[in-house]
Amino acid sequence: MASVRLTGRRRAAVVAALMLAAFTFNTTENLPVGLLPLMSDDLRVSLASVGLLVTGYGLTVAVVSLPVAHATRSIPRRHVLSGLLALLVLASWVSALGALSYGFLLAARVATALSQALFWAVMGPVAVGLFPPERRGRVMGLLSVGGSLATVLGVPAGTWLGGHSGWRAPFMVLGALGLVALVAIAVLLPTSRPQEGHAAYGAAPDTRRFVVVLATTALSVTGAFAGFTYIVSFLDEVSGFAEGSVSALLMVFGVAGVVGVSTAGPLLDRFPRATLTVPVAAQAVALLGLYVGGGRSQVATVALLMLLGASVGPVFMATQSQVLQVAPGRTELALAANSAAFNAGVAAGALTGAALLPAVGVRGTFLVGGVLTLGALTVLIRPAPGLLMAGVRRRARLAPGSRRWPASAPPPPD
Repeated sequence: MASVRLTGRRRAAVVAALMLAAFTFNTTENLPVGLLPLMSDDLRVSLASVGLLVTGYGLTVAVVSLPVAHATRSIPRRHVLSGLLALLVLASWVSALGALSYGFLLAARVATALSQALFWAVMGPVAVGLFPPERRGRVMGLLSVGGSLATVLGVPAGTWLGGHSGWRAPFMVLGALGLVALVAIAVLLPTSRPQEGHAAYGAAPDTRRFVVVLATTALSVTGAFAGFTYIVSFLDEVSGFAEGSVSALLMVFGVAGVVGVSTAGPLLDRFPRATLTVPVAAQAVALLGLYVGGGRSQVATVALLMLLGASVGPVFMATQSQVLQVAPGRTELALAANSAAFNAGVAAGALTGAALLPAVGVRGTFLVGGVLTLGALTVLIRPAPGLLMAGVRRRARLAPGSRRWPASAPPPPD
């Protein structure tokens, strides 16, 4: 999709609509985290069962992302995005008006997850394709701000609204927001073939680096959600915060996330590896710090919660940006794979937390999350021997005097 096909204002409006859609999807996915007790009481199921609503959502996205992206690879993106947002609106309103049982709500969550599975695969290439190639990182940063605002406004506001009007009310609001994004995309985004434009393919294809990024995504997200799925219970039972302050603390977490994404976004194009490595390391410190000090000092808990928020958002943003660079083929398929890895991590993290909760308690889930995040950091900063040898062989092939050194190229600097 060439950038000349849209005016500056129209491009900005499309990006704003995609940001709103990202905000709505992210809020929908994570809203049960703030409503666990309310939903548990109303549906008469255990706390762990409601936590599995997050697991089922993430698992659905993880399983169907690649197949759905492959099946729709030739359909114009305007049609795809409009259909996905229509499904989001319908499922949100069904959740609010018709979820009379746990099973019914789970079905509505699965329907929403089906739409989100493809949304994350096509959103990036659509938005990035509207602008010059050198602005890929900045555009991805903007989209990530939209998604990160879910933790600042969406989940806290949904938690507050659910506490005052019942847990169904936030889903009605989310459906309305999805409708606004749907109308904007359907009206403003032109109909074009998905393979058009520079964003359809990776800028510097690298299969090995792509695999490293996927592994980092899966492990880091698993670690984050192993603990964060039960953050409300942690703040109450471990840190001793009053029930009324939970929404404010979640907002602090979200504000830190927006600050982290906003700070890292402009640096993605210049420092692609550092903007991923630093947030993963910070996430590990935050999770392990909450395990050690979360029950000793409320001040330390708030500080570590802010550090966790400032790291989780930039991790996914940086992996998405790197995927656009190193994708070995079509970017929507590569992004679908990264989205699958992300949501597999969400599912695995929530499932791990639910399985270990009776044995280790709420506090122990943060230890598990910290250890898993250290695993992601190890994968990221310690390439496999095959990667090292590939680099040595490549430098040997490109050494002056070798057969692969271009005859017309000047000698390298000393």
